[in-house]
Amino acid sequence: MIAVVFGAISFVLPQSVFAHCDTLDGPVVTTAKKALEKGDVTPVLKWVKKDYEQEIRAAFQKTPAVRGKGPEAKELADMYFFDTLVRLHRAGEGALYTGLKEAGTVDPAVAAADGALENGSVDGLVKNITNAVSSGIRERFARVIEKKQHADESIDAGREFVEAYVEFVHYVERLHLDAVGQSPHHVE
Repeated sequence: MIAVVFGAISFVLPQSVFAHCDTLDGPVVTTAKKALEKGDVTPVLKWVKKDYEQEIRAAFQKTPAVRGKGPEAKELADMYFFDTLVRLHRAGEGALYTGLKEAGTVDPAVAAADGALENGSVDGLVKNITNAVSSGIRERFARVIEKKQHADESIDAGREFVEAYVEFVHYVERLHLDAVGQSPHHVE
């Protein structure tokens, strides 16, 4: 439970940390694996903008010929296709692509969001995120109030207050921007 709460707290941090679409066990690569096994590119096309469809189709068409040349060639061909797909998916989001990430590197909050989609219920996710946000606001608020009481005692104490104040206000601002949909999907 603690990992979920801390993971949920991290959910409100800048989005560059959480690009799970570039992991080998993320939804983009998972869909690509199924598409390669079925020999049908159609399922992966939803992950890219229409402008990139032809490039994905071309990469997909090259992959089976190489996959048939043995296990190492199969792995190389699959990685080529995954890399192309994820790179173009990220480009469509306006996000940087820094390569495929290992499986198991998905943030707990993102995994919980995916889990909610899989089980068809958002209630647990909402509860965990709400609790994490509430705790984050309350902790920062308490720190600001404590520092404010001593802010005029010295320059250093005043600076500690300002640091706590800025952290509190920026945290609340990020939460609000995300909540009203004004925050970019991926900030790099």
